[in-house]
Amino acid sequence: MTPAPSAAGRLDEMAIRALPKAEVHVHLEGTFELADLLELSKAAGQPLPGPAHTLLDASGGLSDFLRFLDWECGLVRTPEQAARLAYRFAARESGSGVRYADVIVNPTHWNGWRDRLPALFDAFAHGLAEAEQDGLAVVNLCVSLLRQQGPEEAAELVDWVLRDRPDRVVALSIDGNEAAAGRTGPKFAAAFTRARDGGLHRTVHAGESSGPEGVWDAIRYLHAERVDHGVRAVEDPELVDYLAGSGITLNVCPRSNLHLGLYPDLAGHPLAALRAAGVRVTVNTDDPAPLGTRVEAEWAVCAEAYGWTMADLRELAAASIAASFAPDELKAELAAELGRP
Repeated sequence: MTPAPSAAGRLDEMAIRALPKAEVHVHLEGTFELADLLELSKAAGQPLPGPAHTLLDASGGLSDFLRFLDWECGLVRTPEQAARLAYRFAARESGSGVRYADVIVNPTHWNGWRDRLPALFDAFAHGLAEAEQDGLAVVNLCVSLLRQQGPEEAAELVDWVLRDRPDRVVALSIDGNEAAAGRTGPKFAAAFTRARDGGLHRTVHAGESSGPEGVWDAIRYLHAERVDHGVRAVEDPELVDYLAGSGITLNVCPRSNLHLGLYPDLAGHPLAALRAAGVRVTVNTDDPAPLGTRVEAEWAVCAEAYGWTMADLRELAAASIAASFAPDELKAELAAELGRP
């Protein structure tokens, strides 16, 4: 049963920002702010696809949104621009009190870099290293496949990562439109097995436009340590029990789910029910710029909707740290700061 809204109302976002925490489901492609887009379009000599004040209007469906990501990433032409984008991401995370983030990057959106992928990831790593030196959030990279790609392309990407070990790349991911691509777990099983055997972490988008079967495939075929979204697991009691017993985390993005019409409102969203069933969950922003959100805002609206207290949010912060792919020493440091063993 969904808890009733808190009588105390919305928790103070300043208090939420003060909690040491991680964000583990956010796409770099979804963090371009309006100022970034204006600067990049001017530098590229490219006209805007519409009025400036509507650029971040994410009113279309998922396919339209993915095409928008292709356009904006195509504006990034130089290593300096890529490094600056990564630096600004770390700064924005720090502004929300995020101390560590695993950020997803899907190379298929970065049209101008297809023949120079190592240079793109080197630039990201340079910007993130500068940010860390300046005292901002520690950020690592999850390189992501697109569901519409084939197994050969997946193998090439994994081979590159395992051969060159690009700085700050810690995980293999997969994202994209599940409804358009159909079942993809078996297709990418070999690539994810090779990633696991090569020491890469695995995080998989599933259980959003697919049902529980997508989450099962992520576990059985792709060796998922975390499932991004995963909310439709609630439709399968056996899967819920398995998730609760295994400790596999669902990295939930409530506002994103509502925007895409998965659920009508937070009262109808399964986040609270999953948490009450013992499933480990984290709350994240997914694509914060077009969705108009930040980590502390997501946590605050969920606390208001479900009657969560600061004690609940401390548990959420602890879950985010434990689920992250941060180095063990940083995890221990953040857990100790939070007051958790």
